[in-house]
Amino acid sequence: MSKGYGVSEIYIPEGSKFVGKTIRGTQLYEHDINVLTLYRGAKVIPNPKPERVLEPNDKLLCFGKLEAMRGMIPVKTRRRRRPEISDLPADAVPAGTAEVSD
Repeated sequence: MSKGYGVSEIYIPEGSKFVGKTIRGTQLYEHDINVLTLYRGAKVIPNPKPERVLEPNDKLLCFGKLEAMRGMIPVKTRRRRRPEISDLPADAVPAGTAEVSD
């Protein structure tokens, strides 16, 4: 493999400039990036056609210039998940007091 090239996944979030464009229309190929596989929900589409229209939440497994692909990955805007707190069942055993039987 050539130096500076590799495989990476590009995520297409809601509101991305790629949503509604064909793979050809994204001009990834012009940036020396080839789409190997498209992941859409539970569906895996190997070697997708250039005419395939991209949808929100698609993931593209690509091979190409790593630097070019890095520039296409959006800055992570993670929402902090708050844990759901629920009551323990009444018959729960406190930690460290479990009985061991032979």
